[in-house]
Amino acid sequence: MRDATVAELRPNSLEHIQRMMRVKYALRFIPDVPYLKLYYRRNFGRWPDLKHPKTYNEKIQWLKLHDRNPRYTRMVDKLEAKKIAVEMFGAEHVIPVLGIWDRFDDIDFDALPDSFVLKVTHDSLSFCIVEDKAKLDLAATKAKMEATLRRNYYYIAREWAYKDVKPRIFAEKLVDDGHEGALWDYKFWCFGGEPKFYGIVSDKIGDGFCGTFFDMDQNPMPCCSVAPGRKDVPQPPHFSEMVEAARIASAGLAHLRVDFYDTPDQWYFGEYTFYHTAGFIPWDPPEYDRTFGDLIDLSLVSG
Repeated sequence: MRDATVAELRPNSLEHIQRMMRVKYALRFIPDVPYLKLYYRRNFGRWPDLKHPKTYNEKIQWLKLHDRNPRYTRMVDKLEAKKIAVEMFGAEHVIPVLGIWDRFDDIDFDALPDSFVLKVTHDSLSFCIVEDKAKLDLAATKAKMEATLRRNYYYIAREWAYKDVKPRIFAEKLVDDGHEGALWDYKFWCFGGEPKFYGIVSDKIGDGFCGTFFDMDQNPMPCCSVAPGRKDVPQPPHFSEMVEAARIASAGLAHLRVDFYDTPDQWYFGEYTFYHTAGFIPWDPPEYDRTFGDLIDLSLVSG
């Protein structure tokens, strides 16, 4: 597996992804099946097999079309997901919410602490880490948040679970895990209720995210999704507890990625994800697309 350069990361940069999201949203009039086929071919250079999917990314497309359990809508709603996590893991493992608003203009910034995170309930990547609210560009933040509130995230990659999530803004406590830079993100890939491997998003190169993958014995794996990360990342202090929490959260599901944050004193729930990178990012090396696809048992999908 080759190392990635900043230039190579640009196609997956936050700016590029957000631009592509706007383009895809403009094509929301196209029905799901042809839309997914077209974007799959654009990204991989071949048509997906949606009748007999074999690879991880093909099966993600299949799950979007066929696995439509109503509770998924609550699980991907970032506020409702916190309520579910409280029931599953306990309130001490859920980052506190500081306020909820339907409109940006309703936010009382004077009532918020000096540092916090602004998020929306129904989207991905539309967040704002505020380390010092005195330096916050309110106009730019308002423009970003209001544009997001007007958009149904489902139409961008046809991730069905997001279709009926109510758009809202909320602020949550800014958690510090002691690492330099952004909060490290621990992502557990679960299949049939069992975590099989996990990734640590520990760094950024330019404005592209990167991460390192490990098997459940905490050995580095020779694969990546989006961009490879550092190989010297220490293991999380509450690893076994997060593994058990991921097992509980994914019980009975064909596939679920469960994300956490970990600090020296406590681990925290991050989010539930049914469609990693919407099934449109190649695995490197490519054979892992089939390796991980074999882990998804579609017979577990009801109905």
